[in-house]
Amino acid sequence: MRSEIEEAVQLLQRGDDAALEQALALLQNTVFSFSMRVCGQREDAEDTMQEVLLKSVPHLPKFDSPKALVVWLYKVAKNSCLMSRRRSKFAPKQDLSLEELMPDRKELEQMGSGGNINPEAFAIRSEEAGRLRGAIQQLPPQYRIVLVLRDMEGLSDEEVAEITGLRSGTVRVRLHRARLFVRKELIKALKPSSGRAAVASRASSQEQLGKQQPRPARCKAMFAELSNYLDEQLDDSLCEELERHLKGCEPCEAFLSSLKVTVEQCRRSPAERPAREKAVELRRKVLADYERLVANNIRQ
Repeated sequence: MRSEIEEAVQLLQRGDDAALEQALALLQNTVFSFSMRVCGQREDAEDTMQEVLLKSVPHLPKFDSPKALVVWLYKVAKNSCLMSRRRSKFAPKQDLSLEELMPDRKELEQMGSGGNINPEAFAIRSEEAGRLRGAIQQLPPQYRIVLVLRDMEGLSDEEVAEITGLRSGTVRVRLHRARLFVRKELIKALKPSSGRAAVASRASSQEQLGKQQPRPARCKAMFAELSNYLDEQLDDSLCEELERHLKGCEPCEAFLSSLKVTVEQCRRSPAERPAREKAVELRRKVLADYERLVANNIRQ
């Protein structure tokens, strides 16, 4: 979405009516896509798109920085989404516990060598866009906003912090737990293999585990840092320590792979666009209102 906003700022700097309408079209796409990901309801996304555009037009000529427009636009859209009349559709407001999001021993065993849950199968299954949307909608809103802004809209931690009013450290914590939650929801859909292959798979996994006895306490410490590792935000010493652990703990390595796939699926999730007729009609209404406002100011 950042490229659309950068293009919109370039158009706005031209200062003519045609450029303004083109810029509004780009901003419509950005706001609608974000709102669909957060609200999950087309009616709410359309309402948010209209509200944000009506608020935006008088201020747009003031923006010469894409970053400033990014923060302002998403902040207005975020507030509108959270005040939606269908906000009861949101998951209950709650905190996500890292303890609850970590895999239990059974899942770790399945993720061991030759186990019946593997990153490849997970990647194939989770390509279903509807399942990903459903998992994201199950997130409590305060986590969903952070995940959508960071992994789906492509904003930085600093921009997400400015939009949400959170500290950067809190953004990182919520992002990691949101990723773990979505991963857990997606992996529920995986069906264990059956028959002789499954028996052989479990036997191989148990044999491997018997040789290298996993260390739950150490694994738990590693799980808390996996998003920082994926985003290359660990210092060198901690990064080396985590990589040493992964080399000796195959279930943790498989878990990291499945989390990485989750993040990639979020980032590749296609943006939804508003219905063309409604979008054109709204732009015309917004521009007409703006022209009347400008004319009134000139007469005064």
